[in-house]
Amino acid sequence: MFSLARLSCFVAVAEELHFGRAAERLHMTQPPLSRQIQQLESELGVQLIDRTTRTVTLTPAGVAFLPDARRILQLAEGAAQTVKRIPEGDLGTVVVGFTAASAHVVLPRLLSAAREKLPDVKLDLREMVTAVQLDGLMSGELDLGMARPPVKRPGLVSRPLLHEQLIAALPEEHPLAGLNRQLTLNDLDGQDVIMYSPIQARYFNELLISTFTIAGASPRYVQYVTQVHTMLVLVRTGIGIALVPASAATLHPDNVVFRTIGAFRERPVELDAVWRGDSSNPALHRLLRDVLPQREWTTDNLVEDVLS
Repeated sequence: MFSLARLSCFVAVAEELHFGRAAERLHMTQPPLSRQIQQLESELGVQLIDRTTRTVTLTPAGVAFLPDARRILQLAEGAAQTVKRIPEGDLGTVVVGFTAASAHVVLPRLLSAAREKLPDVKLDLREMVTAVQLDGLMSGELDLGMARPPVKRPGLVSRPLLHEQLIAALPEEHPLAGLNRQLTLNDLDGQDVIMYSPIQARYFNELLISTFTIAGASPRYVQYVTQVHTMLVLVRTGIGIALVPASAATLHPDNVVFRTIGAFRERPVELDAVWRGDSSNPALHRLLRDVLPQREWTTDNLVEDVLS
């Protein structure tokens, strides 16, 4: 099989139609250039170039072969450049796990920043609850997780990614929706509240139970669900009130009113970026360095816009 070096010699002669200029272009002398062409013709079993003392022309076979020779050289050069970019993290794939609630604010920011700074890194997205994400990181199925703390698996590293408020989502006709003041946790005492599942949404379940306990409020839990968008559907149908991350307000559900809650611990909802400390994926490390924020995001401006 012919070598890339011989293809380069043929393309140079075919484009220059002069052995002297082609040799100069390739930084070699004419005798070895002629030998490379002869060896290529021998390997292909066909004459590519007509040589006379005065002219150099391509044979019909040479004319037909020239586009393919150029394409092969371009592909080889492109492959070499691609391989060089992978260790730098400029090119590659990062498999990212995310929770459904984080998709409203964090995912758009992540994708936008990645497109701008690492356009040739592909993000392969997988929607998973936190526990499944941690399993995926441990097994190598995921490169990066966007999960709820705490992260206590050996070998996993995390850093804060997002802090946001919890806000109340109420049916439009609910009496509390029409109050001309900020809600308090005590307003929810005895109210029908849609609660997070203690298994699939354990983080939010424990957060709300501890919050209500500290406040001395005892709402009635009328349904247990896992996903925020399901909660908003139930709120819209009038089943009860839900406490949701502020980013959920970006969904703009019909017949649902959002209200902030006073005397609430500031931005209690946390989301961490999580990855294996021993990961060898260069694209992941570029993402962590150049795309993910060094200081966590918040949704404070979003809350002001939505609730104003």
